Amino acid sequence: MPESLIAKWSTRFGGAERTFEPIIGSIGRQRLVDAGHQIVDAEVPAKSCSLLLEGFAARYRILSNGRRQISALHVPGDFVDLHDFLLARTTQNVVTLSPCRLAMIDHETLRITSSRHPQLTQLLWADTLVDAEMAREWLVAMGRRSALGRLAHLICELCVRLKVAGRARQMTFPLPLTQTDLADTLGLSVVHVNRVLKILRTQRLILLEDHSVTVLDWCELKQLAEFDASYLGFGDLELVRAENAILA
Repeated sequence: MPESLIAKWSTRFGGAERTFEPIIGSIGRQRLVDAGHQIVDAEVPAKSCSLLLEGFAARYRILSNGRRQISALHVPGDFVDLHDFLLARTTQNVVTLSPCRLAMIDHETLRITSSRHPQLTQLLWADTLVDAEMAREWLVAMGRRSALGRLAHLICELCVRLKVAGRARQMTFPLPLTQTDLADTLGLSVVHVNRVLKILRTQRLILLEDHSVTVLDWCELKQLAEFDASYLGFGDLELVRAENAILA
């Protein structure tokens, strides 16, 4: 069962679980893959969509000089290549950053199912629009936020996305990314990533150990990042508790 997808859509669309039944019925084979596995190859036309059930994946492009830029991070409950189905082409690859479990849905099956269930089409459309919103926020971060602000914003975003997907325990969530992965995501050098991580730890904003992050001070981290979760499409989300207070 795609529990994380159901949790995400239930939060975003008010818990209309019956609307989700067609997509659950469309899920075909599942597969387990190791970290470093290429899910999407930009040079190979895709015939199915991949729904991430467990693990982390990244959409990326490598330039002619060999440098990699990660343009999206995918967590459980995400379709990693939904817009590839709509556009019938892609210009970027998708790779697993950790061991992953994937569910596959053939394009033809998805096409037939969505044509029979207009509400499902709206859900899939909304998912692609939120992906675009996240890309715009990342563009703002890359263009105008400081290195510290970029990392703080990414941590805030992942915290919210993983809590909604049911993959965070209180304020602790998995982060199986290397410093090289973070550097390629944030447009920084590995040395610079190491420096800003040290600042966040020294200021007691986060704890980073065993490939997991614990947010120690959500208010301060959110303020540092200038983070507003509305672009994630969850509305007025009361999600993070700090002692007796509920923080929006």
